Amino acid sequence: MINPLEKPLSIEKAVSSLASVLQLYRDGLTQPLHRDHAQLVTFRQPLQPTELPEWLYCQPVYPRLYWMNRERDFSVAGIGVADTISFNESGSNKASFEQFERCVAAKNPDARYFGGFCFNNEEKQEAIWQEFSSFSFILPLVQLTFEEGACTLSCHLWLETGDEIETKIGAITEVLDRLVCQTDCSALKLPELRNISYNPDENEWVERCRKALLTFESGEMEKIMLARQTTLEFSRSFSPLLFLLLYPSPQNNIYRFYFEPAENHAFFSFTPERLYRRDGRMLLTEALAGTCSKESTNGSDDHASEILLNSEKDIREHNFVKEMISLELLKICSNIDMDKEVQVLQLNRLAHLYTRCSAELKAEFEHDSAVLELLHPTPAVGGVPKAPAMLHIMELEPFSRGWYAAPVGWVSRDAAEFAVAIRSALVNGRFASLYSGAGLVKGSDPFAEWEEVDQKIGEMLAITRQEA
Repeated sequence: MINPLEKPLSIEKAVSSLASVLQLYRDGLTQPLHRDHAQLVTFRQPLQPTELPEWLYCQPVYPRLYWMNRERDFSVAGIGVADTISFNESGSNKASFEQFERCVAAKNPDARYFGGFCFNNEEKQEAIWQEFSSFSFILPLVQLTFEEGACTLSCHLWLETGDEIETKIGAITEVLDRLVCQTDCSALKLPELRNISYNPDENEWVERCRKALLTFESGEMEKIMLARQTTLEFSRSFSPLLFLLLYPSPQNNIYRFYFEPAENHAFFSFTPERLYRRDGRMLLTEALAGTCSKESTNGSDDHASEILLNSEKDIREHNFVKEMISLELLKICSNIDMDKEVQVLQLNRLAHLYTRCSAELKAEFEHDSAVLELLHPTPAVGGVPKAPAMLHIMELEPFSRGWYAAPVGWVSRDAAEFAVAIRSALVNGRFASLYSGAGLVKGSDPFAEWEEVDQKIGEMLAITRQEA
């Protein structure tokens, strides 16, 4: 880790500071480095307060990524690629997660990679997901970070055995030269919305829900989450980052994830749901299921809480998730502590039932592949039991989920945090496909579940109606 100056600088001066220290580092290498393993050198400059999404929007370098945690005290905007962890072969999720673990184990413990997985690696993916691998994670070449109340601008020099250091430093310098330091996002708006279509449409949705409900009567299933694809057609191509910049509820307690591997081709999620946070062997996860729309309760937090906590259907749906997480964690964890009382997570338009859980990973399971395989998909986005639910989802949904409802977030050797990519969208040029779903249990009303899906994508639809 190399820090040029301790004093926070403006963007322009921080870029100049990093470029200078890169030059000094290169000039100071009087003889070639002899490396028998990969090496990471991070150059980091403290920065004056800067809005990360606005900065990212103005940068002409791809890929671009953004992450903000639910507490809003850690966020990263990254551009370019210093190193990647990726895999693009079909097969089981178990095999995909194990390959992911092998890749992570070979990396520098200080390197933090951002990205995501596909929901079901056995599912045939549609062409619109071609830029999104079975899993893809990036160590950005240049990144802007907000953490512990402070901003930093940093660049990563990743050196594999045999790499020419001159070439690698030159690539970073080229990106620094291209950075746009003046940002003005005051007059942004999405292009004209021309058409909205639904897959499935309402009639087909009701029929598919009824087929799912029949599996409950036969005893084959207890719960399943079915999703809908809502496709928006705009008048022209646009930057998907506009959805992030125009998000109407900035104080919502949600994760924000954005991954744009190629220009105007991005997946993003505004999700309230944590899959897990791991620090060494300590694990933090949660059950989140059961939803109430505040539009039907006059926007009152207290009224929404009262409705949820007294809803037999929502409590039952939540308990499916809570009980399965507890049972699953017994396989790889000790000291499991599930909160006794169900809480309510309040968002701007919605409220959710929510129960926290902490645990300690057993020594032989101190790696992310074991946790990912165990927790994904949660009953909130898959079903109960898990295996038949995954099969029924492929049979009942007329589209491939891609990265929707899959784990997204960041990983390093010693820590990780993943969210569940619900309330999400995939943008391809002038088309945006919004994804959201509803949990079905015995007694669910397909028409009410259709309305719930509408509520869950309400904030993204509201963005399309904003005026400049």
